[in-house]
Amino acid sequence: MPLNILQDKDGLPRIILTEPKGSSAEVLLYGGQIVSWKNQRKEELLFMSSKTNWKQHKAIRGGISSCFAQFGDLCSLEQHGLARNRFWSLDRDPSPLPPLDKQSSVDLILKSTGVDFKTPRSFEFRLRISLNAGKLILIPRVRNTDKKAFSFTFALCNYLSVSDISEVRVEGLETLDYFDNLKNRSRFTEQADALTFDGEMNRVYLRSGSKIAIIDHEKKRTFVLQKKGMPDSVVWNPWDKKAKALPDLGDDDYKIMLCVSSAAIDTPILLKPSEEWMGYQELTTVSSSYCSGQLDPRKVLYGFH
Repeated sequence: MPLNILQDKDGLPRIILTEPKGSSAEVLLYGGQIVSWKNQRKEELLFMSSKTNWKQHKAIRGGISSCFAQFGDLCSLEQHGLARNRFWSLDRDPSPLPPLDKQSSVDLILKSTGVDFKTPRSFEFRLRISLNAGKLILIPRVRNTDKKAFSFTFALCNYLSVSDISEVRVEGLETLDYFDNLKNRSRFTEQADALTFDGEMNRVYLRSGSKIAIIDHEKKRTFVLQKKGMPDSVVWNPWDKKAKALPDLGDDDYKIMLCVSSAAIDTPILLKPSEEWMGYQELTTVSSSYCSGQLDPRKVLYGFH
């Protein structure tokens, strides 16, 4: 079955993925960015800024985007790298990955142009996006096609839609060391049983586990994020003052969003010529149930596969 590629009124071609039980996803070729993921009940699971400008060819705040070849704002590279600000192409040769179900998956590719880095480097960045009932899978791969080794940092930034950030709880990061970007990247150890939110947060959790639960009490819904090849996790919410200062974010948008990223930041990924790195991220949603007024974190973190 051919891919459903739409050219919308704003000129941004997008791919529509659907699966038999009714969930859907929309992927922009610009930035290779997922801008919608809806469940079987047509509820939107991803956050998109209320100030999104679809007509402007620049990175859009929200959805799921790839930050490559850096995460953050370092050196002379673009903030969060170049992949979010380039047009991607359909990948006709996604080997060595198995053939995909074209009704619910797409393979994208971004190739270097020779001017993407301060020192020109040659690479191929492939991204597979697969949709199943209640599940969204991303498989990023970067191949070094240069004659020299190079290193990079990477993140999949997941902007999740939540009912009320003050009612959200993140489990699976307890006891980990983290860098606090609000305190000059000072290093701390997480003491809380779970993360809750009452102000701005911008932390890089180091060597986090393979599974993280984002529990939305009001919606009684839990996002379960599983990852491989990306040892770190970033948790970000701008809160009120920062939200008002960001030109592409609505003043109150911070209340209904949480960004949790799968990342490789603390130790950059090093690729020798012809080497390839591959990551894996799986986002699922499960219904949360209360037990004595609390969610059972063990069931959420360890009871689903």
